Amino acid sequence: MRIISENRCFEGVQGVYAHDAKATGTEMTFGLFLPEEAEDGPVPLLWYLSGLTCTHENAMTKAGAQAWAAEHGVGLVFPDTSPRGEGVANDEAYDLGQGAGFYVNATQDPWAKHFRMWDYVAEELPALLLSEFAIDPDRQSITGHSMGGHGALTLAMRLPGRFRSVSAFAPIAQPTQSDWGRKQLGAYLGTDEAAWLDHDSTHLMTELGFDGPVLVDQGASDQFLDLLRPEALAGAMMARRQEGTFRMQKGYDHSYFFVQSFMADHLAFHAEALWK
Repeated sequence: MRIISENRCFEGVQGVYAHDAKATGTEMTFGLFLPEEAEDGPVPLLWYLSGLTCTHENAMTKAGAQAWAAEHGVGLVFPDTSPRGEGVANDEAYDLGQGAGFYVNATQDPWAKHFRMWDYVAEELPALLLSEFAIDPDRQSITGHSMGGHGALTLAMRLPGRFRSVSAFAPIAQPTQSDWGRKQLGAYLGTDEAAWLDHDSTHLMTELGFDGPVLVDQGASDQFLDLLRPEALAGAMMARRQEGTFRMQKGYDHSYFFVQSFMADHLAFHAEALWK
């Protein structure tokens, strides 16, 4: 692991680091904010998964999360959204290839060689963080925006006991029934749609649910509502009687202005679960 940068931030440290990842076979970069409390011992950790076209940097610089994380004594990790670099498969479209890993392990060419983002986020990066930084392995939660909201929800439900809480901003809620999902899952996982279901949060909510509290915020003026299908996830939460809250926020769109506006709520929500 190498240090790209470390900056003082709200009495803690905002770092950017790179390492050679076995899961992807590439160098991967991530951001990590550690609050002042990490100087004295392990702190809880909130994962933030970003959306289409993003890198580790978008949420790190636009979400306004560090101030609230510092207030609650919680660390924040910002992984990249895909493998990158020379020799890594890509596509001319913004919603496939580099920047659009969808948090799956690809099985189809040309993606299978490097696009193993599930293994990277679920296994390799957590192991690295726990070995190198002052993080409490038993106090982790997860959130994300858009494609990252999809990733946060699917990881939380498929890894029971890993995360104490999960939240999402405008998640891609039913990718098996949306053009933001069918295209990518078909490319990465093949034509057998049964293989896609492990990456559909509405299906997972119906079948598994989450063993903790859930918070979902969706902008009511989001320009991508038809692709996100939030009503499917809300219905599945209601049908399951899932512990949680689903909020439609009047006038908000899909941008980071929306994310910023409710970040304080999400940090407080996760801090309550993390510090129990």
